[in-house]
Amino acid sequence: MRRMRGLALWGAVLTAVAAGVVPARAEGAAGDAGTAREAGEAVAATEADLSYHGFAVLRGGRVDVRLTPRNHGPGDVSDATVRLRWSVPLAAGAQRLPAGCARTGRQEVVCGTGALPADGPGEAIVLRVRLRGRPAEMTMDVDTLWGGGAVDRNRANDRQRVLVLDTGDAYFF
Repeated sequence: MRRMRGLALWGAVLTAVAAGVVPARAEGAAGDAGTAREAGEAVAATEADLSYHGFAVLRGGRVDVRLTPRNHGPGDVSDATVRLRWSVPLAAGAQRLPAGCARTGRQEVVCGTGALPADGPGEAIVLRVRLRGRPAEMTMDVDTLWGGGAVDRNRANDRQRVLVLDTGDAYFF
């Protein structure tokens, strides 16, 4: 039941973001904006355009990834979450992931981007994961899971799919 309530809440948040508004927090600022927030009215969301560029290397069942998030603006984003999904399951057991990253499924890791100023890059995210077995090739999907409450009208550049072969070469996206 708790999971169902959480999914319903998450769905409401995604609907609000897609509509270009986010629910205001109960603790408002002084003045008319504070009154609107206390009344629970919606406030227009910041607009931002997130993208991710980097590379992936597959060698002997190990994938090294380096990606840099970028916000093309016009607004700043205080934090966002990028999702990395592989076509091959991750190896069983613990993965050593950098701070701000967590395994969220059999084939998925999410990482916080930190602050993304308008028209600027964020900090590079560098991670290594182990895959089940030693696949000769795999695909890796990179996309925004959460945009920090900002509206991104150009979702085409924050979704990438890259084919990576077990050659030890860097495959750029």
